[in-house]
Amino acid sequence: MQFEPTQDKLLPDLTPQEELVLLARTLWRDGYDDRLAGHITYRQEDGTFLCNPWLLLWSELRPHQVLRIDGNGNLLEGDWPVPIGIPLHLELHKRREVAVALHHHPRYGVIWADAQRIPPIYDQTSSSGGGELVLVDEYTGPVSDANAAALAVEAMGEADLALLANHGVFVLGSSIRAVHNRAISLEMRCRNAYMVEGLGGGREMPEPSRSQRVARDGNGFHGLWEAMARQEIAADPSVLSSR
Repeated sequence: MQFEPTQDKLLPDLTPQEELVLLARTLWRDGYDDRLAGHITYRQEDGTFLCNPWLLLWSELRPHQVLRIDGNGNLLEGDWPVPIGIPLHLELHKRREVAVALHHHPRYGVIWADAQRIPPIYDQTSSSGGGELVLVDEYTGPVSDANAAALAVEAMGEADLALLANHGVFVLGSSIRAVHNRAISLEMRCRNAYMVEGLGGGREMPEPSRSQRVARDGNGFHGLWEAMARQEIAADPSVLSSR
């Protein structure tokens, strides 16, 4: 039976595995589509983590393929390999009480990471996810190496988002909704700043509006994540099937 949203219920009841799948699939449509790249970790109440497996595209992921790992990256549940870049997430989760962490190489985010510049905020949509964005230029090696991953996490400090120089982006949040909002807002910020600067520049969003928006926790835009998840379910009604 097709789900019909109401004002009080915008999504069907979802398992954590289904939430992770919908996050991956919605972001794939918004530029987080660098082939096999990209990892999501979702902290569970028992201290384990759900994550997407290695070897599967975000656009084809299904709930039964989601892995469960421990804090050292050991596979507890699942039939696929653990992502090779998972040390970045594990080092982050060891140091901070973050519910959801996402790493990928989105189209415009990578451009600013390669340029090693923080993109200006030119419009309100580009800042709707809130959070502090920093540049991490501690590229001593790939984040599949635990030592390099630890250096990157230390350099990030308490920030909510990071451009990893010559690499990609790292997005953190207290929920699936917050990370979705932050991830799409970051990519729009990177895209719009790239285009505005290509036109010769513009006026960055003025204070105090810019700082007020950055101070948000990512959960405030209620309805956006739900709408994008519904779109994914409508596009592929079998996305939440167990097989």
